[in-house]
Amino acid sequence: MAEDWASYYEKTGQRPPRDTLIFALDRFEADGCVPSDCHAIDLGSGNGRDTIELLRRGWQVTAIDAEQDAVKGLLAREDLPPEARIETIHARFEDAAFPAPVDLVNSSFALPLVPPDRFPDLWDKILFSLKPGGRVSCQLYGDRDSWVGNPTITFFSRDGIDALLNPLDVEFFREEEDDSTTPRGHVKHWHIFHIVARRS
Repeated sequence: MAEDWASYYEKTGQRPPRDTLIFALDRFEADGCVPSDCHAIDLGSGNGRDTIELLRRGWQVTAIDAEQDAVKGLLAREDLPPEARIETIHARFEDAAFPAPVDLVNSSFALPLVPPDRFPDLWDKILFSLKPGGRVSCQLYGDRDSWVGNPTITFFSRDGIDALLNPLDVEFFREEEDDSTTPRGHVKHWHIFHIVARRS
């Protein structure tokens, strides 16, 4: 699995940051957020695809990932800003202690990898960590995804997503279904919800 994750990070780490993160950051700028005063948690940060963009914009970042090689790869990146305000935590994020309060919790394609029996407590922890006006930007998997049935992955119906987001103001929402090849070379059917939502 270590080699599998290393290959995944090599293929994805240099890609542009996710659209959901960019949307959230642009909203913060429109709100008048001063980056030097802003703190984000990046859950499942990998080797920095989104973390680097946050740091480039002057944010403080707590990057959390279960893979030690990902954390090492992030800190070794040549484009890591010299003045970067970053703390890394090597842990599964459902087990990690979150700094609070923060302005943003970002998690690109990582939240679904939390088992269903642990997801509700993690979601509560995410919401608790947000300041009023804070945002969560993430992807969640739908119930028509081809990985449905894997007991280590959490999936949602559309009604389940609506209930999950009910306490928040949804600012960005896109439901996607597509057949494509994963970064590891496997053909699959994706059913994904792309989300940015704000705590009132």
